[in-house]
Amino acid sequence: MRKIKHGKLSAGCADSCCLKLDGLSVRLEGDSILEDVSFHLHCGEIVALIGPNGAGKSTLFRSILGQMSYKGKITFSPAGGPAIRLADGGLTGGARPLVGYVPQAPSFDRGDPVSVLDFFTAATARWPVWLPIPQKYRDRAAACLARVHGEDLLDRPMGGLSGGQLQRVLLALALEPVPHILILDEPLSGVDIEGEHQLLDMLDELRTQYDLSIFLSTHDFATLGQFADKVILLNRRVLKSGTPVEVLSSPEFYETFHLRMGKGGGQ
Repeated sequence: MRKIKHGKLSAGCADSCCLKLDGLSVRLEGDSILEDVSFHLHCGEIVALIGPNGAGKSTLFRSILGQMSYKGKITFSPAGGPAIRLADGGLTGGARPLVGYVPQAPSFDRGDPVSVLDFFTAATARWPVWLPIPQKYRDRAAACLARVHGEDLLDRPMGGLSGGQLQRVLLALALEPVPHILILDEPLSGVDIEGEHQLLDMLDELRTQYDLSIFLSTHDFATLGQFADKVILLNRRVLKSGTPVEVLSSPEFYETFHLRMGKGGGQ
C-alpha cells in the first residue's frame, strides 16, 4: 500500500485536504439514482469506484462536477483551510475547487488527420486549428504532455494512438491547469496490459507530485490491490467501503458480482 499524505489522520479531516460527500441523493424523473451516498476522499489518495452497470457511477461523477442537481452535501476542504460547500451546482464558503475529468475514450474517425497538437490547441486556446499554430501554443501543449511523459505524442495523429496513448493525452489535458480533484471514468477500458501498467504508474506519480485526490471507476477488479488505497462498492448506495482486500472479500461484493476474489485481488 502506498503512503497517503493526508489519509487517516488522528484529527480526522480537520487538518487535511478532503472531498466529502454527505447524504448525496439524486432522483431523475421520479426514479432514485443515488441514495444517501456518503464518503471521504483525501488528497494524495487514489479511490476506485466499482459497481454494476446502472449503479449510478456516472451520476455520482456528474454530481461532483456540478452537472447534476442533488440533495445532500458535497464539500471540499483544502489542507488547513475552510470547507467549500457545493450545492446543486452552486457553492458557498469559497471558490469552487478545480476538478479535472477524463471521460471514457471518445469515439472519432480514425482517418481524421487531426494531430495531438491540433486537439490540444482546439481545447485550450481560441485559435483556428486550420491555421498554422503559433509556437506558444505548441510549447504549452508540449509542457502539458511532459506531465505525463508524452512529449513524443505531440505531432502524432489522434486516430493513430493506442488506447493507452489516448488515455495519456486525455490525462494531460485534464491536468491543465492542475486540479484539486482528478476524476477518471473507466481509464483502463480498451488499454492493453503494458499501457495499463504505465497508466497506473503515472497516476501514482501524479498523486504524489501534485497531492491530488484521484477518483476513478473501473471494472478491472484484479488490479485494485496494485493501485487503490480505498475501494467504494456502489449500487445506488454505498454497499461497502474499505481497502481492496476488505471490499473484494466482502459478502456485498459477492452478492453484487457473484465472484470470489482472493487476497490481493486475484480470482
